[in-house]
Amino acid sequence: MTDKALQRNKRYTAYVDKVSPSTNTIHSLLKAFVIGGVTCVIGEILRNLLGMIPGTDDNQATVYSSVILVTVAILLTGMGLYDKIARHGGAGSFLPITGFANAMSSAAMEFRSEGLITGTAVKMFNVVGPVVVNGIVWSSVSGILVWAVSMLMKL
Repeated sequence: MTDKALQRNKRYTAYVDKVSPSTNTIHSLLKAFVIGGVTCVIGEILRNLLGMIPGTDDNQATVYSSVILVTVAILLTGMGLYDKIARHGGAGSFLPITGFANAMSSAAMEFRSEGLITGTAVKMFNVVGPVVVNGIVWSSVSGILVWAVSMLMKL
């Protein structure tokens, strides 16, 4: 890299540092914890309430509460409220089930002008693909590690 390019990079880095908002890590972590915790508590309350319905077992109540959380996340995304929650809650708003619903519905909304199939459906499944692949790969890796550790413990 030339001296001129290095100077330009230093000026750019200084500019970015100057205009970027500073964040308080502890404050951000606490907000993420609260938003994620509230979402989980709502899910548990739903599961417990649904479990009180006669003829509903625990597995059904769990599925129904998950469906409700996904539906609410999609509705909040469509109304533009999920982004506001995410701005304050950070990673706490990206809990696996609600964050995944938000990611899929956001992609579907963004590309709906391209048509039902080539826009909405294709972009929605572009989000799903990497998530499923990562889930399969990392669960396989962790399964192999657990198996290897259990074999080593038997020695």
